[in-house]
Amino acid sequence: MKVLFLDESGDHNLSIVDPQYPLFILGGVIVEREYADGVLGERLADFKQRMFARTDLVLHTADIVRNRGGFERLEDAQFRQRFYHELNELIRKLDFKVVACAIRKDAHLARYGMAALDPYLLSLDVLVERFCLELGHVHEGGTIVAETRDPILDRQLELAWLNLTIRGTRYVSAADVGERIAGLTLRSKEDRVAGLELADLVVSPIGRHLLGKAVKPDFEIVRSKLRASASGRIDGYGLVVLPRAERAP
Repeated sequence: MKVLFLDESGDHNLSIVDPQYPLFILGGVIVEREYADGVLGERLADFKQRMFARTDLVLHTADIVRNRGGFERLEDAQFRQRFYHELNELIRKLDFKVVACAIRKDAHLARYGMAALDPYLLSLDVLVERFCLELGHVHEGGTIVAETRDPILDRQLELAWLNLTIRGTRYVSAADVGERIAGLTLRSKEDRVAGLELADLVVSPIGRHLLGKAVKPDFEIVRSKLRASASGRIDGYGLVVLPRAERAP
């Protein structure tokens, strides 16, 4: 069985568009369950032990970039350089695929106005569809694990998932969603779920790339892991950016 671990970057709230980060990204990593429960968890724990002499840390981008939550040692420039080098090498060697959907909130609002769909729910629709296509015609070949947020948002997510099992997506029927995906589970960050930690680490580099910021080694690694077509095409397969550019008349 394959598992799609989900994480997000940015705010899905359409009433606020940060000009410095006008994006919402829902991304995920697709991993074989046995690998996630074994090799992936073991390698992340080994990395934490080597870097910080402890394994109870949660690899969380917001804490890493702010040198907090157990990552205070990253204030040392030399250690920080070593940390990112070893982290990039770890991610490079891990076996997983990336899928992500990015919503340009300002363009989304400009195009759809009051009818604009919630970016999280729209992105979830896209990723469930890509996950179904990745699984193929395998009965309960996959499951989805997302991070808990707050009770209201968690309930909205559960209802959105239920809705997908009832109406399906644009290209995948409701019957196929229910047939291929066993269900959706919510887990807390404090549970230190290795797949969720990995998902957290791959989403931010995608956001930096879409904002046109300088390409760093971590994005090149993420790019190499994006789900692709047989011909190597990533757009629409591993990375979906919405709204799509309108065709010229």
